[in-house]
Order: sequence, then structure tokens, then C-alpha cells
Amino acid sequence: MQNLIGRNFWSRMIPVLLAVVLVALALAPVPARAQGLFSPVVTVNDDAITRYELQQRMALLKFLRTPGDLRKEALDRLIDERLQAQATRRAGITLSEDEIRDGVDEFAQRLDLDGEAFLRRLKREGIAPETFRDFVVTGLAWRELVRARFLPKATITDADIDREIQFAATRGSARVLISEIFLPTNTPKNAEITRELAPKIARLRSIEEFSDAARRFSAGASREDGGRVKDWVMLEDLPSLIRPVLLTMRPGEVTEPIEIPNAVALFQLRAIEEVPGKPPADPVVDYAVYHITGGRNQTAIERAQQVRDAVDTCDDLYGIAKDQPPEVLERIKQRLSRIPTDVALELAKLDPNESSANLTSAGGQTLLFLMLCARLPGEEEPDREAIRRRLQSARLAQFADSYLDELRADATILKR
Repeated sequence: MQNLIGRNFWSRMIPVLLAVVLVALALAPVPARAQGLFSPVVTVNDDAITRYELQQRMALLKFLRTPGDLRKEALDRLIDERLQAQATRRAGITLSEDEIRDGVDEFAQRLDLDGEAFLRRLKREGIAPETFRDFVVTGLAWRELVRARFLPKATITDADIDREIQFAATRGSARVLISEIFLPTNTPKNAEITRELAPKIARLRSIEEFSDAARRFSAGASREDGGRVKDWVMLEDLPSLIRPVLLTMRPGEVTEPIEIPNAVALFQLRAIEEVPGKPPADPVVDYAVYHITGGRNQTAIERAQQVRDAVDTCDDLYGIAKDQPPEVLERIKQRLSRIPTDVALELAKLDPNESSANLTSAGGQTLLFLMLCARLPGEEEPDREAIRRRLQSARLAQFADSYLDELRADATILKR
């Protein structure tokens, strides 16, 4: 009888005990680390940005070698993107998988990678593919929203184009004396050092201090001369990214850090003077690139010197590259605005048939022997449709910035 009672008791109690255990597990606190990782650091209109998202975005900015305070930059961008995402959801904007994939590929091409290879590389750096995908989706959807909302207001008339052409025709030319510093970002350690160092150099106002910093820290060939580019450089030969900045500077001032492949560049204006005549509109640059395997090892550097000694003009490079794969030598004729910034900077310092071997590609594995062949004037007749597109893009960007300012002013943003 006792055994029967015992069996009946436990048969009734086992379900009760199981229920108690399950409730206890459900109510058990999440481990502090996981709880902290997914806790909000900011809410934007009750939409949380978690510590995990912030860490992921900081890792992405670090991977992209963004200078400055990464935490502040990451948080500011995430807040803006939350506002943009909320606005696009309200507008009912959705993207197809093909559009998202094209957006990922478009971004990856800036690093000479396809989308899948880029996502794999991010994963190796501890950055979840979803993090980058969300970044791309927000940007693409925001662009669609801006165009849908403001394109009718961004109409460019023929009179607008005429005024732009007339204004360009009245602009004079100028030449500058500059000094340069290139801080490497080719390894995680170098990128970290550069993030700390670049803002300090940007605050320098003494030519002597900048020269000293160039000798100590620059990875450029001009470091032995204190970063000085010895000859005057025509302003129109410099990349469009730098030209307007230099025009607003006084001698001694330094640009903000400028991202280029594998480095951050800073420029100090030493002198500027006007030159008679007007600059050509987006001149065409004819140049050659001879690829030397080995990066900056001694063998590659010696090979570059051998090539320099053996050629007088760009055409001579065809003989140097004879019997080698076609991709070893590139002859490029391109508008200055479309040339990569680091290449355009090197070409700006060269006269026709002069060469440079200061750049590398393929992650530092290939030394680039650059040779300037010629500088050619832009089109005599302005491309009115190109001007229309440029003015419209600028106007849309102004509308987008104003709209984002409105969203930010109306938002409830709480930092935890």
C-alpha cells in the first residue's frame, strides 16, 4: 500500500516539478555580458540602437579606415540612419534582393572586390554580413525616398546651366605650393596609429612643425624633404576633392584627413598665386601604369629604377612590357575627375614623361610605376547634360540634408 501511495504521489508531483523548473529557467536573468551587449545605448523615436550595433558599426568604420573618434562617428551615423529608415518605412519604400545585391557589389567595387568576397572579408574581421547589408539597404532606400520626394523640386533649367557655364568661364587659374603627409592604414596597427595621429597633424599651423611631422611619420617619398612638393602645382591638376579646400585655406593651414587607398593624406598650403587664363574644364590625363610584382621589396624598387633609366616617353614602356601579360602595362586616357585620388595626386606632381613609383596596389603586393604622357584640354563645348546632372545631384543633396535636419529636430533621441 505504501509503495502504491508513493508511486501515485510522484506521478502527481513530477509534472508540477517540471513546470516549476521551466518557470525558473524562463525567469532566470540573462548573463550580464549578453544583457549589456544587446541593451540600448540610444533610442530614436523609441527605436533602439544597441551596444552590439554600435560595436559592429565601429568595427566597420575601422575596417574602412575612417579617421577620428570612431565611437562618436558610428553613433552619429546610426542615429541618422535610424531616422532615414523610419522615413522610408513610412513612405512604403522596399527594395528587391537584386537591388540590394547590386548595392553591395557597387560598394565592394571601390575595394576591387565583388560583393560576396567583400562580405567574406568583413566576416573575417568580425563584422556580421547583416550589419553591412542593413547599412546598404538604408542608404539605397533613402536615396529612393529623396528622389521621389524632391526630384520635381530639383529641376535644372537651361538658364541654370548657362549661369554655371558663365561662372566657370570667369574663373581664373591658380597654382600652389604644398607639403604632404601620407599616414599608412595598410594594417590594423597602422590604421589605429593613424586614427590617433591624423587629427593632431590637421591642427598644425606651422610649416616647420608640419615638416617635422612629415619626416617622422609620413610614408610618402617626400618625407626626406619634410613633405615638401618642391615645384608649383597647377590647381586644376589636383583632384577635385582637394581643389576647393585649398582655395579656402591660408598659407600654413592643413587640410582635414583625406582617405585614399591604404593611407590617409594631409596637405599643408605653403603658398598660392593666381595665373593668367582660365583652367580647362575637367582636363583629360594620358598616363601609363606599369605593374611590378613585389610591392616595396628591394627587387621591385630596383626594377622600377631600371625601367625609369630605360624609358624617355610613355611609348617606350611598350618595349619594356613586350612578351609580358597584357595586364602588366596599362595606357589610360581619362578625365581627371574619374582618376582615383591617390593616382591623381601623384600625376599632379609630374611633368609629361616624368614618372613615379610611390604607389602600390593589390594590398601592397604590386608596385605601380606611373608615367605621365600628356595633359589634354577638356571639351571645348561644355557637356550641358553632364552639367545638368551635376547641378541636380547637388540640389538633391541639399534637399536631403535639410530633410534629415527636420527629422532630427522633430525626433526624440535619448542616450542611455
